[in-house]
Amino acid sequence: MNYQIPTNVDNLISQAEEEHLYFKLIEQVNKDFHLANESVDIPLSILPFEFKNRVQDKILHLIQHKFGEYLNLLYIIDVSEAEVKKLDGSDLIKLSEQVAFLVLKREWQKVWFRKYY
Repeated sequence: MNYQIPTNVDNLISQAEEEHLYFKLIEQVNKDFHLANESVDIPLSILPFEFKNRVQDKILHLIQHKFGEYLNLLYIIDVSEAEVKKLDGSDLIKLSEQVAFLVLKREWQKVWFRKYY
């Protein structure tokens, strides 16, 4: 199976569903947010668009109210610092959307590699 880098959140979630790894992705997100002491407690029964929104809302909250914890979360998840620095931070909603994608993309890589390697 060749790893294909998702181009957006919808593409990423579709890949996760196709590979039967959607639940593993949710578990990984819950685990890493918990490790950062910022639990999101996402249920496995969540619909994909709600999952994406829950992660994005949590990230927006962290950016606005707990910036140190936000940076810690990115560090624990191992989101590329270079990719985050490329983002335009002038619109926090848009920024939280883009960071949520980077977070989910990194979590997806972990889940995918664990299955295939």
